Amino acid sequence: MNRILMLIMAAGALAGGIDRIRGNKHGYGQKFEEGFLLLGPTAMSMAGMICLAPVLADVLGLVIVPLYRAIGVDPAMFGSLLAIDMGGYQLAKELAADAGVGSYAGIVAAAIFGCTLVFTIPVGMGMIRKEERPVFARGIMLGLVTMPVGLTVGGLLAGLSFGMCLRQNLPVYALALLLLTGLSLIPERMIRGFCILADGIKVVITAGLMLAAVESMCGLELIRGMAPLGEAMEVVSSIGIVMLGSLPAAEFLRRVLSKPFARLGERLGMKGESMTGMLIGLVSVLPALSMYKDMDEKGKVVSSAFLVSGASLLAAHMGFAMSTEPDMVGALLGGKLSGALAAASLAVWMERRRR
Repeated sequence: MNRILMLIMAAGALAGGIDRIRGNKHGYGQKFEEGFLLLGPTAMSMAGMICLAPVLADVLGLVIVPLYRAIGVDPAMFGSLLAIDMGGYQLAKELAADAGVGSYAGIVAAAIFGCTLVFTIPVGMGMIRKEERPVFARGIMLGLVTMPVGLTVGGLLAGLSFGMCLRQNLPVYALALLLLTGLSLIPERMIRGFCILADGIKVVITAGLMLAAVESMCGLELIRGMAPLGEAMEVVSSIGIVMLGSLPAAEFLRRVLSKPFARLGERLGMKGESMTGMLIGLVSVLPALSMYKDMDEKGKVVSSAFLVSGASLLAAHMGFAMSTEPDMVGALLGGKLSGALAAASLAVWMERRRR
C-alpha cells in the first residue's frame, strides 16, 4: 500500500512539475509550487518542537511516566496531545515504553486528537466570524463524540488489540469529555482558553527554533539535550518532497469528485461548497475554513465535525508519516478517514433531527 501511495505522489509531482514547465496551463503547476512553498510554514510550525522534544521528554517524564503507568497507560500517549507535525510524534517516541504504542500515539492519535486540540480548534475559532463560532463548536463536539471510531480503527490497523486501544486512549477520552463539556456550557471561555493555548505553543516552538539555530551556527549549547536543527530540517524536507506530489494529486481528486460531491450535497441538503470544503480539508484546514462563510449552517456543522479526524490527511500528515514511519501510513489513513466519515454521518443525522 505504501508503495502504491508513493507512486501516486510521484505521479502528482510529475504532473505538477510538467505543468509548471509548460506555464501552469492546467493549475497543477501552481499546486506543485504551493507544496514547495509550504516548506517555510511547515518548518516554522514544527522544527523548534522537534528540537525540544528530547528535553521535554526528560522534564515531563518525571511526572507523566509515573502518572500514566499508574493508570495502565503507556506514557507515549501524552504525545498525542500535540499535533503529529508539532512535536507530538517526537514526544510520543521519546516517552514510549512500548515502541508500537509510541508509533500509534505519535502518528494516529496525534494526527486526530492532537491536531484538533492545538491546531484545528484554536485556528478555526480565530479565522471564522464570531457569529459562526457556536455552529463551529457544535460540529467540533460531534467530531469529538465520534473520535473513538478513528482512534480504534487506527489502533487496530497499527497492530494493537481492541482492549489495548481503549485502555491507551483513556487520558484522551477524559480530555475530550472535558472539551465537550466546556464547549457546550462555557463556549466563550473555551475559545479564549484555546487561543491562549495556541499562543503558548507558538512561544515554545519559536524558542526551540531560536535556541537550535544558535547552537547550529555557533556551537553554543544553551539547553543540554536538544536535537540538532539539521535533523529537524531533514524531517521537514521529507514532508516537503511528499507535498510536491500530494497537492497536485489532491487537486486532481477534487476536480474529479466536484460534480459527484455537489450532487451528494444536494441529496444531503447541503450546498456544494460544504462538500468541497470537506475534501479540501483533507489537504489543509486553512482553505477549508476560509470557505466557511459560503456554507449553509448544516454544511458548517458537518464540515467542522469532519475536520476533527480528517484535517490535513492528504498533505502534511501523510507526508510526515511517509517520511518517518511508512508502515504506519495505512493506520493513519484508516483512522482519520473512518473517524471523519463517522463524524460527518452523525452530524448529518443530528442536523436532520434538529429540523
